[in-house]
Amino acid sequence: MSDVVVKKSNELIDPQAQLLVEFLKELGLPADNIIADQDQRRAIGDNLHTVINALPADAKTDARYLSRFVIGAGFGLFDYSLNAIWNEVVIHLRRKATVYGLDIFFDSAVGGSKAREFYKTEDDLASLKDSVLLDTSYKLELISETTYKKLKHILDMRNNVGISHPTTYSINAYELLGWLQTCVSEVLNDNPTEAALQVQSFVSNLKTQLAPLDNAAVQGLSNRFGQLPSHLCGSLLRTIFGIYVTVDTDPAVRKNISLIAPSLWGTCSDETKYKLGVVLEGYNVNLYQDKHALGSQFFGIVGGNAYKSTSERVIIVDDLITELHDKHNSWDNFHHEAPVAAQLYSYNPDQASVLGNLAQRLFKTVLMCRIGNGVSYNSGVSPGGKPYYEAMLSFAGDKFAPHVMASLGEFEIRNRLNNSICRQHAKTALQIVKANVINQRLLECLDFLIDRIEKDPGCGTSADFKKLSSGYINWS
Repeated sequence: MSDVVVKKSNELIDPQAQLLVEFLKELGLPADNIIADQDQRRAIGDNLHTVINALPADAKTDARYLSRFVIGAGFGLFDYSLNAIWNEVVIHLRRKATVYGLDIFFDSAVGGSKAREFYKTEDDLASLKDSVLLDTSYKLELISETTYKKLKHILDMRNNVGISHPTTYSINAYELLGWLQTCVSEVLNDNPTEAALQVQSFVSNLKTQLAPLDNAAVQGLSNRFGQLPSHLCGSLLRTIFGIYVTVDTDPAVRKNISLIAPSLWGTCSDETKYKLGVVLEGYNVNLYQDKHALGSQFFGIVGGNAYKSTSERVIIVDDLITELHDKHNSWDNFHHEAPVAAQLYSYNPDQASVLGNLAQRLFKTVLMCRIGNGVSYNSGVSPGGKPYYEAMLSFAGDKFAPHVMASLGEFEIRNRLNNSICRQHAKTALQIVKANVINQRLLECLDFLIDRIEKDPGCGTSADFKKLSSGYINWS
């Protein structure tokens, strides 16, 4: 039997398309504007070979939605073909996600939600909305920005003029061919960027790397993190955090993560860090105590305690302030204060991290510890705690300087100011605060105290000071 070569798809389909129109009429159904006009179908037939043949044979083997596209377009069902081409896009984006690494992909797509634990396998990709699949593919550089914008447009058109929704819009042949061209050249024939593949490879290797990383390897990875796009660093951070908190992760893998996590953390945005704090809180709320404990350990390693969620930090910081106060007033306080002071500072490393409702207690306790207990040994101040006290006093600034000054009127501190050593330390503490104050009235208040406190322990509660500071300290 001789081969039959059909050069134009319309040569094969046009007669059948006309028969279908006649059949609709026989059934008494609408037959107008159901299939595209003959010239529109001809435009598809004239160009289809060129576009499809741009695909390698292995890419066409399983492209069943492309087959549906061809049949639909040939018969003039352009809205059906639009759905078919979008389905082919979705299938290939899911394949890209699988090749890239499902852990990273799901961490990026749903990592900040409680539902993350339900996304594990390739089948779970179907549970993602198409828009989330597309956005995440772009975020992880599985597709370029230009391709993302084109696919976003195709998705919008599919949602508004595809067969899945009622519409009166008529898709023309050249629009449809353009969407097909995007699918073929920028999705089916496209590969993730080199940076994206390097991240995927790194995660795969990390999970099986049981030998400890040496200093050269750690430094090399740190340098590489600094060269990656920030959004990829964020995705990578979420992924290694997920590996770290998984209970059955090998301790050797966890140790290697602890070596590289601090440098990776430093390359990420604050938004990424705060979102990870929300994930950590979710473990606590949902009673995943093992994961929460490991997650807290991770935050300690990277110096990220200030990025834990506010609700979690309020409880922890409040307890630490109480603990520091108790240690300071207990036996061998010089030794026992320092670890608590370090912990407290890790949650309050700058002014922005101070929780407003705990500010007065925080600065009162820190000032009390920095003033010390008036003994001659170490001048009454814990040597290990002193750097942390001074660091926290230094960022009080205009916002919290009034809290420091108001603390001079607190009973515990007033009593200590009867000791000359404590008054000297109080003067030093006020000078540290003053260094980062801008407001002229606050500077005047601080100078008033600095000039008098060594000779007058009650200057912080005097009538003159109360009048001078009345706009900033509530003396009622």
